[in-house]
Amino acid sequence: MTESSAGPLKRTPLYDLHRELGARLVPFAGYEMPVQYPTGILVEHNHTRTACGLFDVSHMGQVRLTAKPGQNAAKALETLVPGDIAGLQPGQQRYTQFTNDAGGILDDLMVTSTGDHLLVVVNAACKDADLAHMQKHLSATCEIEPMFSRGLLALQGPQASAVLSRLVPQVATMKFMTGAYVVIDGARCYVTRSGYTGGDGYEISTPADQTDAIARKLLGHPEVKPIGLGARDSLRLEAGLCLYGHDIDTTTTPVEAVLLWSVGKERRVQGGFPGAAVVQKQIAEGSSRKRVGLLPEGKAIAREGAEIVIGGKTVGTVTSGGFSPTMGRAIAMGYVERSQSANGTKVDLMVRGKPVAAEIVPMPFVKHAYYRG
Repeated sequence: MTESSAGPLKRTPLYDLHRELGARLVPFAGYEMPVQYPTGILVEHNHTRTACGLFDVSHMGQVRLTAKPGQNAAKALETLVPGDIAGLQPGQQRYTQFTNDAGGILDDLMVTSTGDHLLVVVNAACKDADLAHMQKHLSATCEIEPMFSRGLLALQGPQASAVLSRLVPQVATMKFMTGAYVVIDGARCYVTRSGYTGGDGYEISTPADQTDAIARKLLGHPEVKPIGLGARDSLRLEAGLCLYGHDIDTTTTPVEAVLLWSVGKERRVQGGFPGAAVVQKQIAEGSSRKRVGLLPEGKAIAREGAEIVIGGKTVGTVTSGGFSPTMGRAIAMGYVERSQSANGTKVDLMVRGKPVAAEIVPMPFVKHAYYRG
């Protein structure tokens, strides 16, 4: 989970807390981030699945879009993404992507309507480019306010609701992919019932100077343990969720990535976003390749870049692979030729030059547990 970056590393508002908790800090997307704490990734992963984990995701980019007089921020943002943003009701959240003219994904993002503005959360490694992209295309219609100094906490797991509702009772009845302004410990925060583990949970946007206090307050609950990037990666892989720069990038389209569900139904017909013609053609005719789940036999881990082979012919590439603590076995995802993408297809994954037998399977590997009311 380490990524090199040029220049001095930045720190989130929780840097001192991570040090205090004994985190192993690594460079990630230009930040010093905790990859794990002393208990280790396996324990952290299982704790999140059974109780409640607290993740520091303050390195992500938060941006507020507010329409200028006579303009519509949702309609403006729709010129850059294939998602149905105009259809968002106040308090609703949506997952979408910035696309390029070839239908490739520049980044994936979350958009929430508060009623009078949009809150956008983008990936850490892309946030400067994403901000420039929005400034270039949306400045005539929207006030664009980067909020990169704000904290962002992810409270994830089956006990997340019980914990957070002790501090903010109203969050107990919030449904998956909704958001609201709340006050936590005197701080005005924005909470969404969302996350990237495949389980129930919340993301909490906090004022920078109050992030540490709120994190400590949450960690004061016996159900809550700090969780690093290592477990965040294994959790999202079990949930079959894409990691930008690995499973999706500028060379993959939403159709190839099996993200068509995130493209608004009207927008599939009407277009109006970069690369719409490419996406519409793939919807009509099928794409040449498809993202699939892979279950290797035995203990060998097929990492990113491993070739996927059928009958001696390379038909695809692994984009994410690792050990699933919940399943107790190796799992992976990658892209294969569409003609070879049927569930149940037997393949070989080339691991250190040797073929490892595997099977194409549906995702998610571990059933999602989102709270839908």
